[in-house]
Amino acid sequence: MMFLASNPALWVGIVFLFALMIGSFLNVVIHRLPRMLETQWHDQCVELKGETPPTRPKYNLLVPASACPACGHAIAPRHNLPVVGWLWLRGRCHQCATPISARYPLVELLTAVLAATAAWRFGCGWPALAAIALICALVALAFIDLDTSLLPDNITQPLLWLGLLVNLDGLFVPLPDALVGAAAGYLVLWVVYWLFKLATGKEGMGYGDFKLLAALGAWLGWQQLPLIILASSLVGALAGIGLILFTRHDRRTPIPFGPYLAGGGVFALLAGPAILKLWLPSA
Repeated sequence: MMFLASNPALWVGIVFLFALMIGSFLNVVIHRLPRMLETQWHDQCVELKGETPPTRPKYNLLVPASACPACGHAIAPRHNLPVVGWLWLRGRCHQCATPISARYPLVELLTAVLAATAAWRFGCGWPALAAIALICALVALAFIDLDTSLLPDNITQPLLWLGLLVNLDGLFVPLPDALVGAAAGYLVLWVVYWLFKLATGKEGMGYGDFKLLAALGAWLGWQQLPLIILASSLVGALAGIGLILFTRHDRRTPIPFGPYLAGGGVFALLAGPAILKLWLPSA
């Protein structure tokens, strides 16, 4: 660790390469976890009716091996290399030439760039490793919500508790600030949700958004919550207006807020302390 700490360029480069591989795994999580949960919920409903759930092939984050969704051809290890494999195949399946979404290498690159930025920002040590773990969770949550309008408890709840644990010794913020941040993060959006519902009769957001902001509060403290909410609301509003104006998005179709919360969280993690000092000089 001391050698890497004295060679920041090497440290950042190593993190970038490892984060590419983590990004490849996040693609699996983003694709499979919602399907695993849907199957689990279906089986629970069947059991509640007193019936036996159907027998299915084993399906989790590790099994079966990655394959082309169009033809089912197993992806060779050399074609599964982050970013490089997609470029090697020119964005098409080796067997059936079906196009492979460019989002796969983009998720890998996004994860690697953000993780490398955290490695540069925090240096070689536990704060950087914890920040990278938070970033990876936020990337997975953002894309799952984008696809399914779902922020799974399987990620948000452990993320909240992990945020409190990493701050036991004040890794990012003192533990009291983390506790208040977790409670305030949940309650702020819970209040907004009910005010909106009472005023319009509609649900403006899901409970997963409350839990995600609570987790961010646990990691970054209550002081960062205004920045996260402001950044995510501003970007979300601009994105919503852009979708309505340029893609004819139906105004009645809800737009997931999770990706913007996750983006606001990453922004607060990497740039928040410097911004915080501008309006809370004693922070």
